[in-house]
Amino acid sequence: MGVKAKKKAITKKLKKAASDFSASRDEAREFLPLEGGPAQKLPKTEVRENKATVLYIGRIPHGFYENEMEGFFKQFGTVKRLRIARNKKTGKSKHFGFIEFESPEVAKVVADTMHNYLLLEHLLQVQLISPEHVHPRLWKGVNRWYKPLDWVKIERKRQDNERTLDDHKKLVEGILKRDKRRRKRIEAAGIDYECPEIVGSIQVAPKKIRFDADEDLSSRTDRLNCNYATG
Repeated sequence: MGVKAKKKAITKKLKKAASDFSASRDEAREFLPLEGGPAQKLPKTEVRENKATVLYIGRIPHGFYENEMEGFFKQFGTVKRLRIARNKKTGKSKHFGFIEFESPEVAKVVADTMHNYLLLEHLLQVQLISPEHVHPRLWKGVNRWYKPLDWVKIERKRQDNERTLDDHKKLVEGILKRDKRRRKRIEAAGIDYECPEIVGSIQVAPKKIRFDADEDLSSRTDRLNCNYATG
């Protein structure tokens, strides 16, 4: 065998080894490599079954609440449950919510159909939520109709409560602290202004009455009543 034939055989063996190595390294691929050689297999992708039945709905317009939402979306299929996020103090809508259908196919159709749907000048944002991303407490209290607290009534009751002497003292101390800070701000601003004194801020100390050792209870009571009447 001549030198040229040996070189040709070695080159052929190297190309074959290189192609075998690349094929064994990427057995899962199926495409024609740019450098030539046998076809390679592509990775197999498993088609996941759609099991999502919960939808997130954003940009919900004012007036489109639970009853309206259920009446609108039940045209697609059976609505299992829904909820709209609401403010705990006022009970007003936060303009987003969640809805669950019985069938994953219906939920997929709703997500494809209603995303960016113009409703009452709002573009609805509808997205599927996978089961592993659904919060376990998402549907807690969904069957209870939320009734907001009457904060006006609560504040009125708090203001109408009878204050004890300690409560009145704390109230006066708070007023005096705020007045002191206000005076400092006025003085720091270079304003020559004499703030009036707050009426009732100075509490008169109670009178100390000294009783004689041989004075009976009735005479002490008479003296106390006389002092309260004159004082």
